[in-house]
Amino acid sequence: MTRPVLRTMTRDDLDRVLELELALFGEEAWSRQMLEGELGQQPASRFYLVAEDDGHIIGYAGLLAAASQADVLTIAVATNHWGQGIGSSLLSELLAEASRRSCSEVFLEVRIDNVRAQRLYQRWGFTEIGVRRGYYQPSGADALVMRLDLAAAVGQRTLAGRLWPFASRRDGGDR
Repeated sequence: MTRPVLRTMTRDDLDRVLELELALFGEEAWSRQMLEGELGQQPASRFYLVAEDDGHIIGYAGLLAAASQADVLTIAVATNHWGQGIGSSLLSELLAEASRRSCSEVFLEVRIDNVRAQRLYQRWGFTEIGVRRGYYQPSGADALVMRLDLAAAVGQRTLAGRLWPFASRRDGGDR
């Protein structure tokens, strides 16, 4: 397998992203309208990426950045590509973007039963700060709220054992 290319998500990617969204999240998948709304706020306050391998979208991620805070809105990787570092690459790019936008902290919510994703976030320095009961709908699953002190991580010049800043793997034009 070649290393996937990370690039900015466009409206042309929506059909393929929605297929992956539905396969991964079922009844809790975001709708086309939700994703179109998110992309409509890019680049002002949003940053969305896709991971593409041989013309196929195998992952995607999104970030909301406002003032000194950022929120990881979504990270998804096709199950047949788990364990290949794609989620970590997407998260790396989101954190680099948060840093470029002068954010000092990054938050996220993750399903309380998604231990695999929690481990990824913990490896990158996120810590648990709370639980949102019934956050995910319609299942009513709880969300673990996590936070990363990005300013401290950048100040230490390392994050999860990786040299900071992250090298960008995106291609294409500027935002």
